[in-house]
Amino acid sequence: MSTPAYDAGRLALMLNELRLPTIARLWPEFAQRSDKEGWQATRLLGALLEHELAERAKRRIERHRAESHLDPTKTLATFDFSMVPMVSKAHVMALATGDAWLEKGATVLLFGPPGAGKSHLGSAIGHALIDAGYRVMFTRTSELVQKLQAARQSLQLPSALAKLDRFDLIILDDLSYARKDQAETSVLFELIAERYERHSLLITANQPFSGWNDVFPDPGMTVAAIDRLVHHSTIFEMNVESYRRRTASDKQNSRRRQSSSDNHKEGATNMAE
Repeated sequence: MSTPAYDAGRLALMLNELRLPTIARLWPEFAQRSDKEGWQATRLLGALLEHELAERAKRRIERHRAESHLDPTKTLATFDFSMVPMVSKAHVMALATGDAWLEKGATVLLFGPPGAGKSHLGSAIGHALIDAGYRVMFTRTSELVQKLQAARQSLQLPSALAKLDRFDLIILDDLSYARKDQAETSVLFELIAERYERHSLLITANQPFSGWNDVFPDPGMTVAAIDRLVHHSTIFEMNVESYRRRTASDKQNSRRRQSSSDNHKEGATNMAE
């Protein structure tokens, strides 16, 4: 029985039908090398499949990064751990692998004043988890509360919460800014309760737990939310001066030093004259 011959056009059509674009692009080059170097069929097939899988993984990560809404500049590579000495870099790098804590639906809580780097650190962990194959969503807490409240009003809250299950981690940024007088934040409690021990949350907040009574409709709900969040949690206290304030101060001091240096040079020139 003779082996059927396929022309390049027919192969391209079949590979397109099978949705194998990387193999479709690479097979002529690899087939030429195979013929020249005398590869076995398994080596040729294996090499093409490896490239197809690698490209699929790359495209999947790109899609997940786009859907995450993470700031592309806020990564572990750009986070300055020296500015927050109370945060263990080794601990953060362990969290960035995701395996243990995401499997049990644990929580990461980042507390500190505005500008301390909470959002940057949370985003950096999110980027690392996407690289590790997980799905992440970053959102301002107040924005998500508004969306969930709209879903509740249209009787779609269970469906909206179910759709969030596709994310291994949801990063709720600035929880302290979600106020019970701005929206019915009981939907935030329902999100926390829904994900408890199932899927993970990472929360940044300017206020400690004692200030969360301003977020939830009643004290009982506040206690219940905190209880669920701290059960399986990692807490970082980032009580440092605002990075933005430090940067502005450094720039101002630099300008002063430059101005003083220029004045000194000008005085020296006048004396020389």
